[in-house]
Amino acid sequence: MAEAENNDENRTIGIVIPLFNETLNLPELVKRLESTMGELSKSGYDFEVVFVDDHSTDETPAMVKQLLREKTWLRFVRLSRNCGSYTALAAGLQYCSADCAILMAADLQDPPEIIPQIVAKWREGYEVVWAVRTEREGESRITKFLAATFYWLMRRLVLPDIPAKGADFLLMDRKAIDAYNSIPEKHTSFLAMVLWMGFRQAFISYTKQARHAGKSKWTLSKKMNLFLDSIISFSYAPIRVMSLIGFGMALCGFAYACLVVLLRLCGWVVAGTGFAALMTVLLVGQGSILLMLGILGEYLWRTFDEARGRPRYIVEEYLTHENMSSNQGEKR
Repeated sequence: MAEAENNDENRTIGIVIPLFNETLNLPELVKRLESTMGELSKSGYDFEVVFVDDHSTDETPAMVKQLLREKTWLRFVRLSRNCGSYTALAAGLQYCSADCAILMAADLQDPPEIIPQIVAKWREGYEVVWAVRTEREGESRITKFLAATFYWLMRRLVLPDIPAKGADFLLMDRKAIDAYNSIPEKHTSFLAMVLWMGFRQAFISYTKQARHAGKSKWTLSKKMNLFLDSIISFSYAPIRVMSLIGFGMALCGFAYACLVVLLRLCGWVVAGTGFAALMTVLLVGQGSILLMLGILGEYLWRTFDEARGRPRYIVEEYLTHENMSSNQGEKR
């Protein structure tokens, strides 16, 4: 431990935070980050914070640029279109040059005061440290139920190591950052990919707090896209289920045919029941086939999109405290 403490001098901790219309949260976020960084800097750490603006439509970019004039530790990345918070995190990792990166939300549901506990685990030699939720404050019962269902399915179909109540507040060592940056896959779950990569991983517990201000941008459609990306990227379970359904339908069809023949031979077939049976078989069979084609289409679309080679995101602007003035001049 003494050797680890001696090596802490001049080590840099990066903090990557995606932003999307966060004008109400930014002042308090920066205040609490500075307080936390001030405590850790006493142990010899340096800091850099990468704000990734996911193409906000409010005054968020202007507020960050004003902060850049005052904060030497700040970096600003703006994406050319709204790509989602996990894609913004991936962009932030590309621009993070620190020895580790802490990934957290801007709405203060992930309290910055937890960062020292995460860093302490990193100092023990862990390359990925997860802050695992024990409670979720300020959320409705249906939201908690849907979240619990999502993580239950993920644990059984994708990765059994995913925390039961979820985790998206974490630290990645430089080795893990470089490994993630080398993966070009687009349609995937960011958090599942970090778990899949391996490395030495540790977990600490915390209470996910209610939003400091504003409304959540994590819509139902985004949650569904994440669920599909997670399942399709890491599991062949849907295809296996399709095979089992097909086998079951074929078996039922064969058994039904044998039953019809038997009843015909015995003279027990009742007239007028054929149409209802035929329509039932057609509707169930055709519906199942279309469902299977839709699942295959999801896999095919993601394969096609990966093959096109389009980037996950395009950076519209990158600014630091040192080069902001010159970059703004070039843009004009």
